[in-house]
Amino acid sequence: MAKQNQILLTLAFLISLLVSSAIGAAEKPRGVTYDSRSLIVNGNRELFFSGSIHYPRSPPEMWPDIIRKAKEGGINLVQTYVFWNIHEPIQGQFNFEGNYDIVKFIKEIGKQGLYVTLRIGPYIEAEWTSGGFPYWLREVKNITFRSYNEPFVYHMKKYAEKVIELMKKEKLFAPQGGPIILAQIENEYNNVQLAYKENGKKYIEWAANMAVGLYNGVPWIMCKQKDAPPSVINTCNGRHCGDTFTGTNGPNKPSLWTENWTAQYRTYGDPPAQRSAEDLAFSVARFFAKNGTLTNYYMYYGGTNFGRTSSSFVTTRYYDEAPIDEFGLMRDPKWSHLRDLHRALRLSRRALLWGTPTVQKINENLEITVYEKPGPDHMCAAFLTNNHTKLPSNITFRGAEYYLPEKSISILADCKTVVYNTQTVVSQHNSRNFVPSEKAKNLKWEIYQEKIPTIHDLALKNRDPLELYSLTKDKSDYAWYSTSINLDRRDLPMRPDILPVLQIASMGHALVAFVNGQYVGFGHGNNIEKSFVFRQPVILKPGINHITLLAETIGYPNSGAYMEKRFAGARGVTLQGLMAGTLDITLNVWGHEVGVYGEKEQLFTEEGAKKVKWTSLAGPPPGPVTWLKTYFDAPEGTDPVALRMNKMQKGMMWVNGKSLGRYWASFLSPLGQPTQSEYHIPRAFLKPKNNLLVVFEETGGHPETIQIVTVNRDTICSMITEYHPPNVKYWERSGSKFRAVVEDLKAGAHLTCPDDNVIEKVEFASYGDPDGACGNFYMGNCTSPNSIKVAEKYCLGKHTCSVPVEREVFDEPNKDPCPNIFKTLAVQVKCVVPKKR
Repeated sequence: MAKQNQILLTLAFLISLLVSSAIGAAEKPRGVTYDSRSLIVNGNRELFFSGSIHYPRSPPEMWPDIIRKAKEGGINLVQTYVFWNIHEPIQGQFNFEGNYDIVKFIKEIGKQGLYVTLRIGPYIEAEWTSGGFPYWLREVKNITFRSYNEPFVYHMKKYAEKVIELMKKEKLFAPQGGPIILAQIENEYNNVQLAYKENGKKYIEWAANMAVGLYNGVPWIMCKQKDAPPSVINTCNGRHCGDTFTGTNGPNKPSLWTENWTAQYRTYGDPPAQRSAEDLAFSVARFFAKNGTLTNYYMYYGGTNFGRTSSSFVTTRYYDEAPIDEFGLMRDPKWSHLRDLHRALRLSRRALLWGTPTVQKINENLEITVYEKPGPDHMCAAFLTNNHTKLPSNITFRGAEYYLPEKSISILADCKTVVYNTQTVVSQHNSRNFVPSEKAKNLKWEIYQEKIPTIHDLALKNRDPLELYSLTKDKSDYAWYSTSINLDRRDLPMRPDILPVLQIASMGHALVAFVNGQYVGFGHGNNIEKSFVFRQPVILKPGINHITLLAETIGYPNSGAYMEKRFAGARGVTLQGLMAGTLDITLNVWGHEVGVYGEKEQLFTEEGAKKVKWTSLAGPPPGPVTWLKTYFDAPEGTDPVALRMNKMQKGMMWVNGKSLGRYWASFLSPLGQPTQSEYHIPRAFLKPKNNLLVVFEETGGHPETIQIVTVNRDTICSMITEYHPPNVKYWERSGSKFRAVVEDLKAGAHLTCPDDNVIEKVEFASYGDPDGACGNFYMGNCTSPNSIKVAEKYCLGKHTCSVPVEREVFDEPNKDPCPNIFKTLAVQVKCVVPKKR
């Protein structure tokens, strides 16, 4: 009996060891590997739907909500750059706090169950000033950025080590149990490599070896780097990588797409930048049909370029056309149509990751791609593609006929059932509204006028105007330049109808000119041609004349070769039309000063504002270089807040001492409208009452027209045809089994209000042939007279509703006004916060 007990105890001990070992093995991360098919994370293959979200472009208070909305949109991987210039603004002095707390950001992503791609650069481009390089790097002796140049590689490696050690210390890499599964070194280097000749090739090999040497627990990538070294994966950037990517440069590298541009960033003077949800969805489905297993939306949330962070001429609003807009609101149908795409591809996941692909070209435009693995655990998924941009088509596949709209891909998750088509949007749409705040209206403005300095007020003297970048050292957008000239009466034109002309040839970006303290005019370049020539008639007097310029940068350049050698500012100043002809005053001795007085004294803070005497705004609009101050209470509700500036000119804005960035309402697009009119004020910047708003206006505007508005997407819509497939959420997969989860698989208009709001009003409904877009629908030639009544019956007072796309719901058979056409249902409703009972 004792022996038997001993045997039992021994067996129990061995079993416990095996169980402990199994549990330990299950809990212990196994890192990230890859092969030609996909990334393999902790031993598992996965499809990755990634979104770029940059931590400095929103306050930390917004991060959890933005990440949550990305996850709800089907994102399982977040991509971010690391921004060198904000982390090391002064050489050797690092800042990883507050808005720059990248560790907190990454931990929040991991907390919500998502992975991270860390793009450390250190060159990032990103429409970020200097492409992320700190200004001090430019002044390192004998440095050449992004080249095999001893000073540059020394500082680049030192910074990369700092970032990698921080990530390792916080245990943020996947093998340590953290969310980081990919890292990127450099960025789109093929664009400039030839400019550096042999040092370009040597640099990219050094960068790869350096990165892998710092940490080899996760794969390293290089985007747009066709000749990437064997130790890193070359990846694609662009709009249609399914067709433009020439493939990886190694047999065991997976096909990854690091930047799928969701629209286009904008520079001042640009018209709206748009990209349809349908085109985005087509590009992603095409990439996954061609063995892609990771796509990243650049940007998924664009955010805001607060302060002076945007690169040359780039707007303060960044990638607002992303699936999550600047204010953190979901932009439908882009957000929801892509969410449905991700679900459709996940329903096809097993076949895509383990099946064998075959491609059948039907003709020039039609194509069938099948991923299949025969056997007991049969796997099959198909992509039916119509590449024709104008004509729909029918395609026969395995005995069944399928309708394909123009430029579309249908995904068959079981090689039989269409669960998704890229062109037919079954998800809802929405429209953004800006609503003037009732609590923050009737702003009472006070003003303070900057003094226009002369050469005698400016301590730094030089024979000619100093170069602007090296003068300001990225500490301010502004620098004063002034000179004086003594003119005799006989030097001036004798006729009263003739005035001398001040001409300034500038290498950019903008300037405001004054003569004898009087405003003369404003000149600027643009993103394509930063240089410009300023020419304005001026009134001169006998005796001493003071010519003063406020020269301006609008961000530093962020791309191209030899970034450290760029220049800006005035390079030639002349007075034309004098009696002796043209007088060149470029070498006349100039005084200089970086920044304006109000900026140095921080008039945008409570303490700084007390340093000067403000006067009430009365009479005509204030002139140039004027500070404006007011107070306001936080707007009602919880919707995001913005500042409407469309009647101002150009300058900067602060709320409670925090910079909202630059505004430039006077730079009109070809459509005759400001490129950006509304500027985000994060709720996190606000107090309940008495919020200090300060504006520095450079050339003169109309502050009485400034509005504080709230932002919502409470106008929601649906536009569904009779041939739209049902929503992809009606299917599910469990192991090898694929089945419908509802009995009625008919299409319908499905509407859900944001948050807990309910539908207050049906603003538009038409069952027939309506057209237009959400917020701008219009009737076609035929509509059911019962359209509004039916929509109200199904939707009024509800948080979510579904309106069937069925003829008998809208009209009796003998009363159908247009029985011989394919029907479309368009519905637009208004959501409101429900009234408290």
